[in-house]
Amino acid sequence: MIKHRIVIAGCGNMSKAWIAYAINREDCIITALVDVRLEAAAAMKTTYKLDCPVFTDITEAIRATDANLVFDITISESHYAVSTAAFAEGCHVFGEKPMAASMEEARAMIAAAEAADRTYAIMQNRRYTKEMMAFRDLVQSGGIGEAGFITADFFLALHNGKFRETMDNPLLLDMAIHTFDQSRFITGKDPVSVYCHEFNPAGAFYKGNAAAICLFEYEDGSVFSYRGYYNAEGAATSWESSWRVVGSEGTAIWDGRTAPYAEKAAAESDPAAFVYQHERLVADLTWTGKERHDGCLDDMFAALNEGRAPSTVCTDNIKSVAMAYGAVQSAKEGRKIML
Repeated sequence: MIKHRIVIAGCGNMSKAWIAYAINREDCIITALVDVRLEAAAAMKTTYKLDCPVFTDITEAIRATDANLVFDITISESHYAVSTAAFAEGCHVFGEKPMAASMEEARAMIAAAEAADRTYAIMQNRRYTKEMMAFRDLVQSGGIGEAGFITADFFLALHNGKFRETMDNPLLLDMAIHTFDQSRFITGKDPVSVYCHEFNPAGAFYKGNAAAICLFEYEDGSVFSYRGYYNAEGAATSWESSWRVVGSEGTAIWDGRTAPYAEKAAAESDPAAFVYQHERLVADLTWTGKERHDGCLDDMFAALNEGRAPSTVCTDNIKSVAMAYGAVQSAKEGRKIML
């Protein structure tokens, strides 16, 4: 039985995973494709052999097809216009990150979703892997005590980055927002301030700054340190970053690739020793859900069908958005920014 009639807004390369997912759901049908370039929508229709009309206007598409759900896979500068138009027509919205092109737009989008009593959820696919779920559980289980010092390193050289190479803040707004959101997911904490230094090291081929160092403070005094560079050749981290969470009783480690583990002082350690012996606990990879895009979309649809808020609902995701735009503002103004 069809529950959701979906309009896909944005027919670029990123839309492929969303379209493939929707095609495979028995309770969904794609009713229209929308893109400012009609030829792009038509090409995507042909690629996926879809039997639906194509449009350049989101409101027209919704009204013509009686849709109840919009996938907003447009560029961030278009998210406000697409989502608010969808809410005005009574549609729920599942959208790409970053949620908006500014904090002012993000707040207005939340207000529009709440006024229309519609769900607005944002894609944060990096939450949905077996290793990420295990790392979060390892940190929040209490085994390492209270997390006080969190670090994440991201070093990769992205070639053929296309639009990213001309962005003003390619690392912070295209990639670091993933890691910022992961930090909140892992720790269960929301930062209250940020200080960021953004720069371009020698050899960087990005127009905007492709490297950044950020310090986020939490209300309890704990700190999250982020270091990243989008043009780092050699010794690459994973796309998930390399993590260390130091707690009051131990440390949790995840390289972004393999199973995370924790170490804490061994019970038989000599109290007089300068450095204690440690015991290691390797996390169990027990997550059985789908991963990445499909996992996040599964949660969005389950929440919509069950009448609950998804993990990445806009009212929560705006906190990750605030980390990214707060970092940009800090780097621009050279001072600590309160979030």
